[in-house]
Amino acid sequence: MALLKTENLSKSFSGLKAVSNLDLEINEGELIGLIGPNGAGKTTVFNLLTGVYAPTEGSIYFQGKKINGLPPYKICQRGIGRTFQNIRLFGDLTVLDNVRIAYHQHVTYNTITGILRLPQYFKGEREMKNKALNFLKIFDLDDKAGELAKNLPYGQQRRLEIARALATKPSLLLLDEPAAGMNPQETHNLMELIRWIREEFKLTILLIEHDMSLVMGVCERIYVLDYGMVIAHGTPEEIKQNPRVIEAYLGEGLSDAGTE
Repeated sequence: MALLKTENLSKSFSGLKAVSNLDLEINEGELIGLIGPNGAGKTTVFNLLTGVYAPTEGSIYFQGKKINGLPPYKICQRGIGRTFQNIRLFGDLTVLDNVRIAYHQHVTYNTITGILRLPQYFKGEREMKNKALNFLKIFDLDDKAGELAKNLPYGQQRRLEIARALATKPSLLLLDEPAAGMNPQETHNLMELIRWIREEFKLTILLIEHDMSLVMGVCERIYVLDYGMVIAHGTPEEIKQNPRVIEAYLGEGLSDAGTE
C-alpha cells in the first residue's frame, strides 16, 4: 500500500485548472521529486496535500485513509509535515520557540493542567524544551537558540524551517524549494542534509525544486508537471532524456545535470 496516493486530483480557480487529474503515488521510504516550470501547479499540489486547499475533484489517501477536507492541523497530526517556498518562520520569536511550537501538538498535559500550572505542565514544558534544543543541535543551530528567527542568515532560516517541520514528527515531509536562494556550496550541503534526514528519521520525502543538480542528485523518482498535468514520470535518468520534458521546461542543458 502506498504511503500517499492521489486519484484524479484536480483544483480549479475561477474556472482555471491549476492541477488536473493528478495521479501521484509515493511509497514509504522514497525520496521523490516534483518539478516543472513556474506556474505548473507544484505548490498547489502541496497545498492540496496539506489541506490548505480543498480539491475541486479527486481524492487524497494517506496511509490508506482518505484525507480530503481535513484542516491543515489535522493533516499535520496524521503525519504530513512541510516547509514553504517563502520561508514562514515566526520572525519575532526565538529560534528555540519556533521549534518548541511544533511540539505543542504532542504535549502530554491538558488545557486545565496548563491553566492551573500544575506539576505535569512544567514537566511537559521541560521535555519540549529539551527536545527542541536537541533538534537545534542536530541542525547546528543550538548556539542560536536565544536569537530572533528573523535575524538568522538565509541559509540558517531554511535549516530552522526544516527542523521545525521535523519536530511535528511527520512520516511524510514535503520540501518546497529548499535550495531557493542558496549558493552552490549551500545547495551541496543541503543535498547531504536531505539524504541524512531521510535515513536518520526514517522519512518519506517529496520535494519541489528548480535546482536540477539537487533533484538529480537525491531523488529516486521524479514527476514532471506542466500546466497542472503530469507530462512525465520516471527515474532521474529517464527524465533527463525525455524529449517532452526538455521541450516543456528544462532545456537541452538537462542532459548535463549532475547525478552524484
